[in-house]
Amino acid sequence: MERLRGLLQTAQQLSPRPSQSIYRRVEGPHQGRLAEEEEDGEEGAELAARFCPMELKGPEPLGSRPGLQNLIPWAAAGRKAAPYLVLTALLIFTGAFLLGYVAFRGSCQACGDSVLVVGEDVNSELGLDSHQGTLYWSDLQAMFLRLLGEERLEETIRQISLRERMAGSAGMAALAQDILALMSRQKLDHVWTDTHYVGLQFPDPAHPNALHWVDEDGTVGEQLPLEDPNAYCPYSATGNVTGKLVYAHYGRPEDLQDLRALGVEPAGCLLLVRVGGTSFAQKVATAQHAGALGVLLYPDPADFSQDPHNPGLSSQQAVFGHVHLGTGDPYTPGFPSFNQTQFPPVASSGLPSIPAQPISSDIASHLLRTLKGPVAPQEWQGHLSTSLYRLGPGPGLHLAVNNQRTSTPISNIFGCIEGFAEPDHYVVIGAQRDAWGPGAAKSSVGTAILLELVQTFSSMVSNGFRPRRSLLFISWDGGDFGSVGSTEWLEGYLSLLHLKAVVYVSLDNAVLGDDKFHAKTSPLLINLIENILKQVDSPNHSGQTLYEQVVSTNPRWEAEVIRPLPMDSSAYSFTAFAGVPAVEFSFLEDDQEYPFLHTKEDTYENLHRLLRGRLPAVAQAVAQLTGQLLIRLSHDHLLPLDFGRYGDVVLRHIGNLNEYSGDLKARGLTLQWVYSARGDYIRAAEKLRKEIYSSEESDERLMRMYNVRIMRVEFYFLSQYVSPADSPFRHIFLGHGDHTLDGLLDHLRLLRPNDGSRASKASSSGLVPGLSFQESRFRRQLALLTWTLQGAANALSGDVWNIDNNF
Repeated sequence: MERLRGLLQTAQQLSPRPSQSIYRRVEGPHQGRLAEEEEDGEEGAELAARFCPMELKGPEPLGSRPGLQNLIPWAAAGRKAAPYLVLTALLIFTGAFLLGYVAFRGSCQACGDSVLVVGEDVNSELGLDSHQGTLYWSDLQAMFLRLLGEERLEETIRQISLRERMAGSAGMAALAQDILALMSRQKLDHVWTDTHYVGLQFPDPAHPNALHWVDEDGTVGEQLPLEDPNAYCPYSATGNVTGKLVYAHYGRPEDLQDLRALGVEPAGCLLLVRVGGTSFAQKVATAQHAGALGVLLYPDPADFSQDPHNPGLSSQQAVFGHVHLGTGDPYTPGFPSFNQTQFPPVASSGLPSIPAQPISSDIASHLLRTLKGPVAPQEWQGHLSTSLYRLGPGPGLHLAVNNQRTSTPISNIFGCIEGFAEPDHYVVIGAQRDAWGPGAAKSSVGTAILLELVQTFSSMVSNGFRPRRSLLFISWDGGDFGSVGSTEWLEGYLSLLHLKAVVYVSLDNAVLGDDKFHAKTSPLLINLIENILKQVDSPNHSGQTLYEQVVSTNPRWEAEVIRPLPMDSSAYSFTAFAGVPAVEFSFLEDDQEYPFLHTKEDTYENLHRLLRGRLPAVAQAVAQLTGQLLIRLSHDHLLPLDFGRYGDVVLRHIGNLNEYSGDLKARGLTLQWVYSARGDYIRAAEKLRKEIYSSEESDERLMRMYNVRIMRVEFYFLSQYVSPADSPFRHIFLGHGDHTLDGLLDHLRLLRPNDGSRASKASSSGLVPGLSFQESRFRRQLALLTWTLQGAANALSGDVWNIDNNF
């Protein structure tokens, strides 16, 4: 028994203590298992302590106890081999780690939703499962450029231009189904359509529009042949008018002012005006305001390229164009046309009350030869066959317009890639699908680029890309009638979209040439556009980026590129009506209009010839520019919108207002409130910029709060003091009416009624000729404008307890 007790004590002394491991905390499904192992280890330690309560000494030299070598003869060999075993294990672990890292980094583009995006500032963007993989800005850029197909783009432009697709036609319905099927085959999360029943105008086949000579006794005489009876102006007033003809250049307010100064009165006459300078709707509205009875619009060869190598518009072609001074369905202004019967009969104030009709340059030349009166100024002379253009008045004409209003279904098509972090914030990109005629430049190019971007981003999703914010691709219907499809969608979902739409990118009129590049845009996007231009190659200047091409012409790149949004663009409604920043890119010929726009000659062949075979390269450049813009807008942690830019915009407008500060002071009035509101906006923008700079980008909640404030800046500039039904374009910088900066400036011009140039500008805003400055109206305008600007400053400040203004 004594011998057995001695052996047991010896074994207890040699038994090791329970191993004590240090675990690293790991997120995921293994967390619970590791915790259990630690608990088991603690129980084992307690059990060992009960059997072996003595303190464990350090290791004693082998052989220091008698009989130890006989009890465990393998111990000495094990201790000698231990260092080699540890070293071998370390080498195996290091090799396996490096091999796993290389394999993982090489396959990160296929890791699904678990991507991390790093912008150009090398700040990372974590996905919801970002521990699995990483994509950098250069990776996304390279992936996008690799997947974008130039050959496919050119063929799509050609195929679409061959299809008849007037809004409401059977051809348009077939094309809509094809595009819907194409989107449904892509890696999109949602695909759907939205149908509106809108009022469109079409020619009456039984009673075509007509133009007749009128004899001196007032009898309607010989008819002038209109080469294309299908050419017309949608939303023209219908009926018959008779009057003498007067040539009025482009029909702008300043042209009519000059006409009166030359002794020719436009009131009571039919006006002959050239296409260009302003939209059809603006020409007709100006003529109506001047008292004209009707308008004839023609294309003058002087407004197009004189290069004999370039294709030119046929002299028998008339130009199509609507004359509604507004956007959307003019018979349901301010309301969506889902079902017209639920709304009272009402018409837009932008509908004209006088008829308008497009004619060819051949007919115009014939009319100009009959005009008498003063010779037109030199800058009014054109390139028709007649020797000199005269102002008139000329012989009498009888114009009959018999267009019919028809309730027409139109369909917008949508495809969405849902964002993983901010799915309720949408980056929207759209293109008009319909066209009067072939519409190669008008809508085929934009639709082809849109479909190419859908397929490219779908392929990127299959390769591991996932945007933080949702990408919404839209094909619009009814664009040729005044952005009807896009405006009706905005009207239908306005209360939702101003909270969720981040930016709208329009692909309409994207390629009208290749010499110049313009970006019609909100000021919020100017810095981002500059950044992207530096990364896209010029399509016609080898070795240069688009930015380098622009600055080689004009070092002040903004003056060369940036333009305000025009009313005839779908992007205009997004900004001026819905308060969403928008941009439309266009390549143009140098100082010349694209001659075939809105005509039956806007074919793929003519566009290809005009660009001398560079159509694929130019369209590819637009696609690259747009795609990289979408990546930045949908993936940057912080929205790349320059909210401080509007401070500079206000300053420029204040410079125009300051011209009248002396006149106002003499009446005891001041513009000080506008200055104070502008100062508060500048301070709020600077304060927000400092907050963002000092914050942690990894704080998702904080970044979302900042993004919400940034993306709504444009909406802050919609006047809250006027009704959207009465004044749909409430934007104080882009809209129309007393609530806008331009409206205030036009009123101030009445302080100097003897200044002819200022008077003509005032009349262009719709002010009644002879109206004098009104102090009560000025005070109201100032209040509307000031409180909108002050509201923008307060909203940019964030919470009410953060507002610090000097107003």
